Amino acid sequence: MSGNPGRIVDGLKSLLGRDRVVDDEAVVRLYSREPSGLESQALAVVFPETVRDVSRLARYAYSRDLKLYPQGSSTSLSGSSVPLEEGVVVSFERMNQVSEVSVVDSIAVVGPGVRIDELNLMLAEKGYMFPVDPASAAVATVGGAINSGAGGMRSAKYGTMRDWVLGLQLVLPDEHGTVLRVGCRTLKCRQGYDLVRLIVGSEGTLAMVTEAILRITPLPEQVVVALAFYPELRNVAEAVVAVKEQSVQPYLMEFMDRKTVEAAAKAMNIPVETPGHMLLVGVDVNREATGRFVEWLGKTLRATGAVKLHVADTLREAEDKGFFTLRRSLFPAQIKLAREAAGSRRVLVYIEDIAVPPSRLVDAVEGLRSLEDKYGLPTMIGGHVGDGNLHPAVGFDPHNEDQARRVEEWFEEVMELALKLGGTISSEHGIGTLKRSGLRREFEHLGSAKALELMRGLKRLFDPKGILNPGKVV
Repeated sequence: MSGNPGRIVDGLKSLLGRDRVVDDEAVVRLYSREPSGLESQALAVVFPETVRDVSRLARYAYSRDLKLYPQGSSTSLSGSSVPLEEGVVVSFERMNQVSEVSVVDSIAVVGPGVRIDELNLMLAEKGYMFPVDPASAAVATVGGAINSGAGGMRSAKYGTMRDWVLGLQLVLPDEHGTVLRVGCRTLKCRQGYDLVRLIVGSEGTLAMVTEAILRITPLPEQVVVALAFYPELRNVAEAVVAVKEQSVQPYLMEFMDRKTVEAAAKAMNIPVETPGHMLLVGVDVNREATGRFVEWLGKTLRATGAVKLHVADTLREAEDKGFFTLRRSLFPAQIKLAREAAGSRRVLVYIEDIAVPPSRLVDAVEGLRSLEDKYGLPTMIGGHVGDGNLHPAVGFDPHNEDQARRVEEWFEEVMELALKLGGTISSEHGIGTLKRSGLRREFEHLGSAKALELMRGLKRLFDPKGILNPGKVV
């Protein structure tokens, strides 16, 4: 960065207005951390309100080699939104307008600061939804979800952000603060190389998203939901196979292993009998077929060994009966148990994000439990088993060198396990800072180390001075 930090901040205030630049240390600290516990400290937080603000900011930063850290709501778990070098956080929370919703065209045009749950409340009035639902959807923003390539519980049926972003307005970190539009308002679109998908999941390292054209879809008419508990892991795997082999694509399919179920119920004071490994399955149906699918789902899960089973006709009934309570308790329980295991309230929580073919679920969970024993690290395991995405988590006191060393080694071995089982080291949380070595390992495992060179070349092309979220991904 060229220039005195104080002058840089004063220059930003002159450029954008004092109400759009905050340098109060306490406030800046809040915007310089992640839920995992990773944190740093930026010079200031900038709150652009228009694409013109973002363009002027990019031009200013380019001329002064000022690092910019784009941010949605800072719910990342991979280190992707934490400042690494002296610079400013760019919070898009004020760019939260929904410009257009067209059910005929199946699109919503929104600003990057629009919260996903708030968008869905608006869409629900028209009988539509945006189906990507990360666990943090209540606070997660569209821009943050685009940058991370987010998924969620409905990814078993609807996939991730890559499947639902049609077009983007971007600002490039160059001498002009170039404003660029890529993609289309139509569901079919061929513009040569797919720059939209390149940006989705790029973690704010290539360009700043200032508007998105999202694909929307009708709300399901009805969703039948079952909560089942199994005595053995193989029973869970058999249930997943049984559902999918009957030509049913689950609306959601979630998993928590026995030890995690027991720990979460205890940690969060959930008064429910939890005898075994948990499988939560939802299937969207026509209203007239509800009874038939309730019977079919119950019969299928009992036949695969469920020892306790609850079935609801609708999502509302499932919510009212607490079917989702255990699954939604996973992250807060991971934080609480991490503090207990580390013997400290100051903990870092590493929440892994591997994916394996769903057919290798048993091997993955057994492998994770072996690593728990090897490193003496209490581990909670849950995730989106419908697409093989698992989120094992451990916590540690970063000031305890032995704990930190064991967790780092565990983290590396978890990624290695995923690769051995034909999976990937990251599914929806991104690479950030925590998984850069894992990304290299995955491409080496595939015999494709050259891919990293291509990615670095793309980074230089989009961001010639390396000012946009430096030190992340590659």
